[in-house]
Amino acid sequence: MKDRSLIAVIISRWVSPFIFLYGVHLIAYGHLSPGGGFPGGVVLACSFILALLARGKLAALKRMPYVFAKKLDASGAFIFLLTAFAGLIFARVFFLNFLNQIFPGQELRLFSAGTVMINNFAIGIKICASIFLVILFISALRVGKDTEMKTMEED
Repeated sequence: MKDRSLIAVIISRWVSPFIFLYGVHLIAYGHLSPGGGFPGGVVLACSFILALLARGKLAALKRMPYVFAKKLDASGAFIFLLTAFAGLIFARVFFLNFLNQIFPGQELRLFSAGTVMINNFAIGIKICASIFLVILFISALRVGKDTEMKTMEED
């Protein structure tokens, strides 16, 4: 634990799950209230970035491994594109909200927006993984006092 603050480590362990749950809430209810995939994904990424800043790269990589983050990034883009093409296949219009037309729901309910919730989910996981990977790479390229490059394996 080198020169990390014990208070920062303990607080990050307590606060990080609540930040994660708030991000999930923003993604899930983004079509009903302010929020959505992008802000929810940023908040989700912040829960992992907090672990990176307070506890180091190894702790953050235990919560979201590098290979898993890459797969999440690609999966989010694929789900978003698949939803767009599903509108083309089922309703002959690219990106049409076909689920709302087939299964009309009650207004102001969780599943009332059709494909919008699927798109929010896809964007949320894509943004979360992308921002986490960017911050992870920036932290890997951190330059010390002796201008020696540190690698991702070092902590």
